[in-house]
Amino acid sequence: MVEKPDCIEFETEHGEKVPFYIVEETMLGGINYLLVTDSEEEEAEAYIMREAEGQDGQAVYEMVEEDTELEAVSKIFAELLEDIELEI
Repeated sequence: MVEKPDCIEFETEHGEKVPFYIVEETMLGGINYLLVTDSEEEEAEAYIMREAEGQDGQAVYEMVEEDTELEAVSKIFAELLEDIELEI
C-alpha cells in the first residue's frame, strides 16, 4: 500500500480554495513550518509556509517570502528529505 501525502486546502485572500500536499513539517525558533507542493507529481512546485496567528486566534499559514528565512528553513527541509532536491 502506497501512502499518499496529506492534502489540505488553503483559502486565498479572495476566498479561493487551493489544495496543497504536505511533504514535511518542522519547527524553527518556536515557529511551525510546512513544506507543501501543488501536486503529487515529481516535478511539482514546492512552497514553504509559516504558521501564524489569525485574527480569530486560530492558526493560519502564510507563504515564506523573506530570503533569509526561506534559505534557513529550506536547508532544514533539505536535511530532513535527503532524497528530494529543493531549489530556491
